[in-house]
Amino acid sequence: MITPALAAAPGPATGGGTSAIDMAFWITVGTIVLLLALSAFFSGSETALTASSRAKLRARADRGDAGAQAALAVTEDSERLIGSILLGNNVVNILAASLATALFTRIFGSGGVALATLLMTVLVLIFSEVLPKTYAILAPEDLASRVARPIRLATVILAPIVTVVRMIVSGILAIFGFRANSSDLVFSVQEEIAGALAIGHSSGTMQKEARDRLLGALDLGDRSVEEIMLHRSRIEMIDADLPAPDIIDRVLKSPHTRLPVFRGERENVIGVIHAKDLLRGVSRAMRETGGEALEGFDILGIAMPPYFVPETTPLDEQMREFLARRTHFALVVDEYGSLRGLITLEDILEEIVGEITDEHDTDMLPDLKPNAAGDYLVDGAMTIRDLNRALDWNLPDDEANTVAGLVIHMAQSIPTAGQVFSFDGYRFEVVSRRENRLTRLRIRPLVEPLEPADQ
Repeated sequence: MITPALAAAPGPATGGGTSAIDMAFWITVGTIVLLLALSAFFSGSETALTASSRAKLRARADRGDAGAQAALAVTEDSERLIGSILLGNNVVNILAASLATALFTRIFGSGGVALATLLMTVLVLIFSEVLPKTYAILAPEDLASRVARPIRLATVILAPIVTVVRMIVSGILAIFGFRANSSDLVFSVQEEIAGALAIGHSSGTMQKEARDRLLGALDLGDRSVEEIMLHRSRIEMIDADLPAPDIIDRVLKSPHTRLPVFRGERENVIGVIHAKDLLRGVSRAMRETGGEALEGFDILGIAMPPYFVPETTPLDEQMREFLARRTHFALVVDEYGSLRGLITLEDILEEIVGEITDEHDTDMLPDLKPNAAGDYLVDGAMTIRDLNRALDWNLPDDEANTVAGLVIHMAQSIPTAGQVFSFDGYRFEVVSRRENRLTRLRIRPLVEPLEPADQ
């Protein structure tokens, strides 16, 4: 059946005009199909290059995959890459829609506009968006390696236009007071890894212990010595003026192998004694004196010089210092040189692997189990980080390192036993207090909206 548009076309009786129209029709249809294919190429390439793992691409490139190497190179400037792909994709989509509208208007008249819009929407959505992007998500690294070279060529060709577009966009944003910061456009590798670990844990493909270990290693650079050190009030020390037998007895009773030695006051640390060095010194003195009393034994003769570190030192830097110095023990001081606490290499490793205990440890973390009301009985000196890791909570640790310190900070006072506070989605009850220290607290997460703090 000949449409009115075709019947009105001029031409000789042989039908040459109809043939010309048919030829133009098929050329236009072929062009539209080609443009839809280009749109699918740009859409799939965008998803593949942005969803592919740079670590996997790097591993492929190291094995000699030239496509993976090209994909790594083309994704270096992500803003330029996305700009080129969006420009190419929009150009081919708009051109395909325009050709379809012209074709359908010529055939069906004014009603062809609506028909062309409907048909092109369906074709673009299915064949140029959903289908290529779904395929790209299923195998992002494979597709990224294949499309990297043509996409790199497209970015070079479209670079001048993309640069002009970026300048226009930056100018418009500047009018409204926004400044584009290139560093904000790049994903932090650490944040990307942390997000992947969170997704893996929530989906059940990664155990909580494995997630905590990896996150602990990532967080070392963001945490300082002050946050995990043993406070000075809990440090076991040896008085250098004690008789040798008393010193030996205290070292043998201590669960620690290294103990600071002070003279006069605890702030005046003059050395660090190691249990093995003490035993060697005692053995040597016993041989020299023939087994007689050790009254003249000098404890400072076998003590190591103390190693002091600032409380603000990042944990990753302190671990490197421990390894470089071949020592495991440091005393922490504040900006005035006053003793704040001590830190060991084991303390830093525990931030990664969790609590490390042996048969001599007496201060193991308590087994946190809720009572019938869902309350957890917690030692006030327990660090917020340990509590968060043990129970998968998210208590803030910006203003305090311990649970007791958090309650004191939020209360802006030193609460008495029996007082109750609610903040950050948790209920805190002070169970016991010794002098100015909160020794025991009862905590439970709130399942209802926060109520005003009740004191």
